[in-house]
Amino acid sequence: MSIWWSLHLRREAASVSLARRLLLGTMETAGVDPDISFDLSVALSEACANAVEHGGGGGVPDETEAYHVTAYLDGDRCRIEVTDSGPGFPPATVARRRPALAEHGRGLHLIAELSDHVRFRNRPGRGAVVSFDKMLKWRDDALLKAS
Repeated sequence: MSIWWSLHLRREAASVSLARRLLLGTMETAGVDPDISFDLSVALSEACANAVEHGGGGGVPDETEAYHVTAYLDGDRCRIEVTDSGPGFPPATVARRRPALAEHGRGLHLIAELSDHVRFRNRPGRGAVVSFDKMLKWRDDALLKAS
């Protein structure tokens, strides 16, 4: 079983909860274990909040600028990507598998802790991408359980 969706969202606070609710609804419908769904929804919220706050050209949220969220549920894995058009991640963040815990960047650390694999990368002149994935567990009554 595979499900995927992609969103083009304005850089405004309300978009964070919209993306989170869509992910939670998709996972509930598919029959994903609620604990896994919760972890991924928190990680997604952090990634979206970073895109809203830092993902534009001037560093200040601008409602005309957008960011993108894509989620893939494929077999027993969920992969999520959040792409923005901001200045990108600091070089030290991109170079590490897990970001260092600092005053700023706690959301990135949380994303790394809640997922099985995370990657922070820059697209020179076009923004940043955070992608993370997690193995799925299924409820006993899941209708769309991976086979």
